[in-house]
Amino acid sequence: MIFPKVINFIKNKKIPLLLFAVVIAAVSLFILDIIKYADRPSGTDETLKYIVVEKGQGFQKTANSLKEAGIINNSIKFRLYARLKRSDKLIKTGEYALSSSMSPALILDTMVKGKVYLHRITLPEGYNLQQIAGIISEAGFGTKEEFLKIASDPLFAHEKNIEAKTFEGYLYPDTYFFSKGETIKSIISAMVDKFWSVYSLKWKVRAKAIGFSTNEIITLASIIEKETAAKDERPLISAVFHNRLRLGMKLETDPTVIYGIKNFNGNITRKDLLEVTPYNTYIIDKLPPGPIASPGYASIEAALYPAETSYLFFVSKNDGTHFFSNNFNDHNNAVKKYQLRK
Repeated sequence: MIFPKVINFIKNKKIPLLLFAVVIAAVSLFILDIIKYADRPSGTDETLKYIVVEKGQGFQKTANSLKEAGIINNSIKFRLYARLKRSDKLIKTGEYALSSSMSPALILDTMVKGKVYLHRITLPEGYNLQQIAGIISEAGFGTKEEFLKIASDPLFAHEKNIEAKTFEGYLYPDTYFFSKGETIKSIISAMVDKFWSVYSLKWKVRAKAIGFSTNEIITLASIIEKETAAKDERPLISAVFHNRLRLGMKLETDPTVIYGIKNFNGNITRKDLLEVTPYNTYIIDKLPPGPIASPGYASIEAALYPAETSYLFFVSKNDGTHFFSNNFNDHNNAVKKYQLRK
């Protein structure tokens, strides 16, 4: 502390008592002024400003950055207060969200405790890797290309217990919080870890009991996710696909066709339905080789527990729901009613 050092200096130099008292009073007032400064915010503006403390950055540079950003009004007093608290060498690296309405004492405490700003990232259900790459990039964590390269690394996927060559379908839809220093690899790991925390042992046992691998269940769930947003319909959609697979019928589902087309323009055509790709379920008579998007909880559950029904067909009613039928004639009539007359 500064105070004991001053006293020792005065004793060693045998300074007269009166002068000693004056010096002590001056030092006390100085310290009191610094403490008062630390307890008073520099302003009232609650607008957050973002300050980055790099690894190895000196405290003087940090204090100057705070002053330049208008978060504090006196960098010298801020440095003296930190020195008084013996905290000037305890600042953690990272990005901080601070405002002038915060007291210098609170600002220092925030940085000493490493309460860094966390970026909120939300993955909607049904997003594929391309779309997720856009979200991650927009949040400031690398480029889309960097994300897609890592998310398509088969060795990394294997490390995370994924039965596929990419992470498609396994980045669980949820809201995440990441600090500025997070790498793309650590972000992907967090999302996959969330997936495995949701995909329970009970579900693994169920998948095996109905003759499916985890990858096949997630593939089916991703198709269900893309086919309907109506939660109550998902077990019915699942039943249609389970029934068709059991009977050796093609799934004939548009979302898989779209996924297999590069640079899809948003308008599926008859030509698209005839294009040979591993994902064209109008041509192949099985599940595609992997998921086409990240399914949510309800779709995974539906893939594992389809409704008990003999439905083999469904068609959109153009209101967010579908009409289901168990024979081709009824399906054709539904197509005429809901699609050809719209």
